[in-house]
Amino acid sequence: MRTDIFARLDREPEPPKIVAPRMSRHRIALFGGTLAFYLAIVWAVLITSWLVALDWKVMLFRPYQQWPELHAFLDYYVVLGQRGPTAVMVACWLGWRSWRQHTLRPLLVLGTSLLLLNLSVGAVKLGLGRLGPHYATQIGSAEMFAGGDIFPSGHTANAVVTWGILAYLATTPRARRYLSAVSATVSLGVGLTTVYIGTHWLSDVVLGWAAGLLILLALPWFEPLIARTETWIFAMREQWRERRDGARPAPAAGSGSGPAPPPVLLPQSMATEGLAPGTVTAAAEPVLPVGHPATGARARAHGGHPARPGGMPVAPTGVRRPPPHTERGARGSGSPARPMTGG
Repeated sequence: MRTDIFARLDREPEPPKIVAPRMSRHRIALFGGTLAFYLAIVWAVLITSWLVALDWKVMLFRPYQQWPELHAFLDYYVVLGQRGPTAVMVACWLGWRSWRQHTLRPLLVLGTSLLLLNLSVGAVKLGLGRLGPHYATQIGSAEMFAGGDIFPSGHTANAVVTWGILAYLATTPRARRYLSAVSATVSLGVGLTTVYIGTHWLSDVVLGWAAGLLILLALPWFEPLIARTETWIFAMREQWRERRDGARPAPAAGSGSGPAPPPVLLPQSMATEGLAPGTVTAAAEPVLPVGHPATGARARAHGGHPARPGGMPVAPTGVRRPPPHTERGARGSGSPARPMTGG
């Protein structure tokens, strides 16, 4: 057994017993509180409350002009909230985990969370239609229902969900605590970076945090569906393997797939049993000289065929004997001619 650090990179011999999170009372309470906070933010923006005034103050402060030395670094840091790059990075890690643990649950959980993110956040974005700070037309206005798509912040919600999945799928409480702190820090930094650059209002970022947290809290409701999907995928894989193995042709004898069976030597009576009478040639029986005592007995054994003068039995129907060629010996290399049987 390997005891070094690289042993953790090997594939586990069997799938580990991982208990999926359940929707406990504590989680339900957090989900309800976050949902109420989400609706309160939306309502505060719709009625153009003090939250909209705070959005305008931060926007007119222009943080990118106050701290221009941070602009180059934050332009790259905000990529941690873009859906494409972050989904690819996290999918690679979770794909390796799926291979190592013989399970598709990490990838299925990631796919489910991203699907919920696109449906929920995308629907609210298009439904409210808020314009961003760079496209605002009236100071102090909420800029709602104007054809925009920035409320809530997609970068912030995606950072919360994508990096929060790592904490959700952690197998130990210690790893879950550390990964939760890392994901919260990254998503908080991504949200504030969008405010610094000027692409989002502050209320957009706050609503994005709430939207991503709602998806993470609601994932245990989808665990039974994820388990059934994993079972169905594995069943389809086994059926495909069976069809593939059944379509392969059987290996031919002597093709190198295995040793050929040794030939079986049968007695002459068994070897010729079941053949038609006309298919047995005279070569199957030993040739006896003229006048041998067995020729008469053999003739009687052939069913009473009449014997020729000199003791030579008449050949059965279908048996053809080659005509004697007395000149074969003369055409040879000088060896004496061999007398033919019955000559």
